[in-house]
Amino acid sequence: MQPKNNQHFLITAIASFSFFFQVQAQGSYLAGDFHQHTTYTDGGYSFGHMMRKNAQFGLDWWANSEHGGGSSRWATVSGRDLGTTVNWGDVQGVTLQGIRDPEKPNDMWRWQVLRDFSFKDVQLYREVLPHKIILQGVEWNAPGYEHVNVCIIDNQFDSTNPNCNPVAEFEYKFDNGDLDISEPNGWIKSKKEGKEKTIEAIEWMQKNYPKTSWIVPTHPERSNRLKIEDIRNMNNAGPDVCFGFDSQPGHQKSKNRGGYRPTSYGATGDGANDGATWGGTGAFAAKIGGVWDALLSEGRSWWLFANSDCHGESSDFYPGEYQKTKIFVKEHSAQGVVDGLRSGNSYIVTGDLIDSLKFTVGTATMGETFQTKSNNVTIKIIVRDPDKNNHNTYSSLTNPVLDHIDIISGKVSGKISPQDPRYTQDEVSTTKVIARFGKKAHIDANGIKTQLWKDLGNGVKEITFTTNINSDVYFRLRGTHHTFDNKNSEIDQYGNPVLDVFEANDAAKAFEDLWFYSNPIFVNKIN
Repeated sequence: MQPKNNQHFLITAIASFSFFFQVQAQGSYLAGDFHQHTTYTDGGYSFGHMMRKNAQFGLDWWANSEHGGGSSRWATVSGRDLGTTVNWGDVQGVTLQGIRDPEKPNDMWRWQVLRDFSFKDVQLYREVLPHKIILQGVEWNAPGYEHVNVCIIDNQFDSTNPNCNPVAEFEYKFDNGDLDISEPNGWIKSKKEGKEKTIEAIEWMQKNYPKTSWIVPTHPERSNRLKIEDIRNMNNAGPDVCFGFDSQPGHQKSKNRGGYRPTSYGATGDGANDGATWGGTGAFAAKIGGVWDALLSEGRSWWLFANSDCHGESSDFYPGEYQKTKIFVKEHSAQGVVDGLRSGNSYIVTGDLIDSLKFTVGTATMGETFQTKSNNVTIKIIVRDPDKNNHNTYSSLTNPVLDHIDIISGKVSGKISPQDPRYTQDEVSTTKVIARFGKKAHIDANGIKTQLWKDLGNGVKEITFTTNINSDVYFRLRGTHHTFDNKNSEIDQYGNPVLDVFEANDAAKAFEDLWFYSNPIFVNKIN
């Protein structure tokens, strides 16, 4: 009888996923990463090595996004993988353009690197890896803040003259580390300083490239310079281009997980128990009712992403090795990637804990708004926990099992005016876990009961949950393999991820602490 049961479960699972794919017939979820480094900046490996690693670890799309400012090495031929270092000052026939930095006279400005060298490497690896979507971006040193992922796809796929001049121009105009004032290509340098310059840059992007670019603050908690009012200002200045952050930072191998430090936002300051990430995610997104929820409670289209920030092997995983951002794309193209990121129809996952997710409220999916007159809405979730090994070569937990999923909800009260005292408030009290589904019954310290999901076999779990609403709300998900009945579990009695203590993390620990987070679905209650 067992084979028949297995067959029944398999058929049911296939049927459920067949329905899923019919609904998503006009596109698919693609895995990507848009923050990584080579020897063009402070990375340790050649450009080609990093491109091949993206493909090796299963990514469908990625962007080379390295620091603005200056560059000392030619990444085409420099890297630990090649055993060579070639500095720009040693390359015959290469003219360093612009007004030199007297402290680094042999460095090349990044605008020139992007325009004349890095983009040529991108073009080469598009030919080497023809089924991958490879983009040229930059990690912007945002004046008044720290680092921001930027990409503009215009011209990159031009049929007659492909180039990344818009990216190079942005770097020249607005990067805090670019001191050149030579006005290459007729580009005019911004005269503003500090945070005003950053807002000017976002407004420039919104005006010139509103549908073909992104501006996404990375490791936003690390420097503790980025406050919630800054995020609100950025989103107000460029709602079509500045629409999310990497509150799950890279550097997940680092002994201080995420590369965070005692001065980072959210750091507890508790001596030997200090830390600034929870389950690998920064306080902005890890804390229920924190910065991310405060933004969502305004109804802002502000999404959560994750990137490797890979520089090398000592503190970082390769792109796709540990973290993935999965976005829904309607077409397999650069424009499809930009549209997918902006849409919010995406989720992040570590250690390949899940490989498929369908999450809907009514007729809306992630990033969308469901309008209803009803006092009840139905949430449907279909998720797959793959029965195969992930990329963990550091410990024995190579095929983690999804234990439960939390449904998190908050009230939406509308945009807050910059003149409102609440504009600087970075917490909200109306967001909470409203339900939990898993493989084993449990009641947490808040009285939330773990309801049993429907196991369809083949790793597929199905959840249907109807809840009452009396105002505008949003819903989002998080899930983990951690169990409540393990005294060494990396969750607390409420189901929240526990603090990642400084100096205690490594690759094995990261691979034994896995999560996924969905982006939200909004519900507009029509009275």
